Amino acid sequence: MNAIRLLLVDDDPLVRAGLALMMGGADDIEIVGEASDGAEVGELVERTRPDVVLMDIRMPSVDGLTATERLRGRPDAPQIVLLTTFHADDQVLRALRAGAAGFVLKDTPPAEIVDAVRRVAAGDPVLSPTVTRQVMAHAAGAATDVRRTHARARVAALNDREREVAVAVGRGLSNAEIAGGLYMSVATVKTHVSRILTKLDLNNRVQIALLAYDAGLLEEPGADGH
Repeated sequence: MNAIRLLLVDDDPLVRAGLALMMGGADDIEIVGEASDGAEVGELVERTRPDVVLMDIRMPSVDGLTATERLRGRPDAPQIVLLTTFHADDQVLRALRAGAAGFVLKDTPPAEIVDAVRRVAAGDPVLSPTVTRQVMAHAAGAATDVRRTHARARVAALNDREREVAVAVGRGLSNAEIAGGLYMSVATVKTHVSRILTKLDLNNRVQIALLAYDAGLLEEPGADGH
């Protein structure tokens, strides 16, 4: 099995050194580069081809949000995990909309940060159901009429079952919990999630959840197909 190729981005050299130390201790992770600002990320990604970029959201020149938007616009974009000090900060929300796979708090225990990199490399977003609900509630409060109309038009492409799964994802449920609630196998849930991502041109289930909130699916009785 190939090691996970990781790029570290943080303007604080001490933080970078600490991240390098903790990641370097994992046999299945290879640090392929380091950067001190988002402005350096594009060229480094081109040169080092990382699987995952672990990046601070706040940097003085080009921040993690802008760098995320630039990277996710590439056809071969790596997965991105953002480091932040806030659970439901506006920048985090914008970064998730831009396609970041999730975020970890800077005071997260080292083992959990290593696990986050592994999970993202495997295709799983790094947001616990509790944190997902906090971020989504923040998103719901920030929704505009224009965004809601646009989101509803996109969600209309889903069939009833896919809509039910999208609502469940928006509630922060795991695949196993969705399978139990909707009386289907976990494999079927995964298939539905994949189809939703393809139909709506989304990067990950966090974006499914954001779209469900934007469309108001979690506010309306019967909006999940019942």
